[in-house]
Amino acid sequence: MLSSIKNRWASEFGYRHVLVVAFPLILSTGSWSIQQFVDRMFLSWHSEEALAAAVPAGILNFAFICLFIGTVSYAGTFVSQYVGAKEDHKVGAVLWHSLYLSLFGATMLLLVAPFSSILFSIVGHNEKLQIMESTYFKILCFGGLGPILSSAFAGFFTGQGRNWPVMWVNLFTTVTNLILDYLLIFGIGIFPEMGIAGAALATIIAGFLSIIMYLVLIFRPQNELRFKVWSSRTWDISFMKRFLKYGLPSGGHFFLEIMGFTAFILILGRIGQMELAATNIAININSLAFMPMFGLGIALSMMVGQNIGAGDPEKAKFAANSAVQLGMLYMIFCTFLYVVIPHVFIAPFDASQETFNTAIILLRFVAVYAVFDALSILYSSAIKGAGDTHFVMRVTTGLSIFVLIIPTYVAVDIFGSNLYLPWTFCALFIVAMGLTFLGRFYGGKWKSMRVIETPGVLPSQHPANPLAPEV
Repeated sequence: MLSSIKNRWASEFGYRHVLVVAFPLILSTGSWSIQQFVDRMFLSWHSEEALAAAVPAGILNFAFICLFIGTVSYAGTFVSQYVGAKEDHKVGAVLWHSLYLSLFGATMLLLVAPFSSILFSIVGHNEKLQIMESTYFKILCFGGLGPILSSAFAGFFTGQGRNWPVMWVNLFTTVTNLILDYLLIFGIGIFPEMGIAGAALATIIAGFLSIIMYLVLIFRPQNELRFKVWSSRTWDISFMKRFLKYGLPSGGHFFLEIMGFTAFILILGRIGQMELAATNIAININSLAFMPMFGLGIALSMMVGQNIGAGDPEKAKFAANSAVQLGMLYMIFCTFLYVVIPHVFIAPFDASQETFNTAIILLRFVAVYAVFDALSILYSSAIKGAGDTHFVMRVTTGLSIFVLIIPTYVAVDIFGSNLYLPWTFCALFIVAMGLTFLGRFYGGKWKSMRVIETPGVLPSQHPANPLAPEV
């Protein structure tokens, strides 16, 4: 076994290769989870009501945004397959069409923002929470272009395996966001005390800063020479149809999964404010574990995409297994911490003793499903990297509706269940997702898929291995 581990460590697309490629993206998504954790911690210091309002409103906003984020970020898969097939000159068209979709998505969010009060009145939380939820949601909608367009621009780099620029942009904007959070939530110095509105404003300012940084990094002369990043801005309806054919189901998967959790959280808010606050704390802590998995998943998706583009699905499978084994090891470690020292994670939140004790119990649910969460994220990322997006969307739709949302609604609204039965459904949902995507991956159908239109010709001036990790 030790010999096998050493061999996989040193092999192409083995543990070391995957870690080097994924490390910047793990830091990027990890920084986002730290940002969310500290943001919620600051809000809990401001008031428990602010914490209780921020998570459902933030997740509902993200549910709307993630349809467009999931769609435009699929640009990374197109880029990876074009780079793998040595058709670099087609990358600029991917960039511009993802930009056009980002502008459309941001416009849709502006149209949704005025209806924020109606949305949260339907949910049925108490009046004070509704006002705070509506405020937070509306401000985030006005800044929707930031995260959507940044996701499209990030795909330009991740598809090439150039992940360090993405990391530096995300780290800079995270630090900026946290500083502005503190200043605007509590009203430090010349800044007014804005509470939950200040947290939302800090987020959208940081988002627009990331767009500026990406524009400077992408539109350089060398990128025009290789990728045609400026000269490929012409609208191409046939390419847009192809992009939407694969990208929209990817966005739909993202949207439906987040909407499922949004509905889950909003329904739990009907039980009581304490139960909602405890749920928010547990989910916020859980993000410290699963957000790095998203970074690993993005890297895996791009490695699969480049190998599919190069016509080598077996290397893609080897990379996927390496990534999954690393992800499982990390999640097992997180599970151990959730069970042994849950109070360490909950202590930074200014919560009542009842909320604190309930959050500890909820972290045990997280510990049960954490490993399956890793399987779901990584195996779905692998098959999406090949183009198997429609299957992922269908599975997410079915399981979200019939395993998570409907059982939770029936338990809470019809039978008056306490908090723990809905959390049992949540665990079953994630376990089912993980096992289904594992089965699909080993079924192998994804090996014959590709999203680009032609295999392309391998020109001699490009390196033999476009996936060589940056060091």
